[in-house]
Amino acid sequence: MNSVKKRGLQQYGSVAVSSEADFATPHRLVQMLMEGVLDKVAAAKGYMLRNEIAAKGEHISWAVSIIGGLREALDFEGGGEIARNLDDLYEYMSRRLVEANMANDAAILDEVSSLMIEIKGSWDVMPENVMQAKNSSEEVASAE
Repeated sequence: MNSVKKRGLQQYGSVAVSSEADFATPHRLVQMLMEGVLDKVAAAKGYMLRNEIAAKGEHISWAVSIIGGLREALDFEGGGEIARNLDDLYEYMSRRLVEANMANDAAILDEVSSLMIEIKGSWDVMPENVMQAKNSSEEVASAE
């Protein structure tokens, strides 16, 4: 792909993400951040396998930065132990990404992707669980 087409696709993707972010709920914004981590780690792995060191480092750095944003969004008061555990996991993932970059180890990138997929899967079903709990409490209240 020539560089003009590549830049055009990158700009289109940036505009699409920006537009979606303008109207996204806080829940969707977190999903978008998680998707961003997965995208950057996958791209970094591709660059790593092609021995494109600079691009690999840029994408790993970008993934670490996004994870930093996820950490900053944690609500330690409301989230309690879950927020603390996520903070620890995000810190671990960031550290592992740096190690993957230094060791040029694709297996570590796969490990981080697997962890993020697991977290994102839980996050993706959260609204449904919250709605079910809300509906259950409403049913109990109306039955009384």
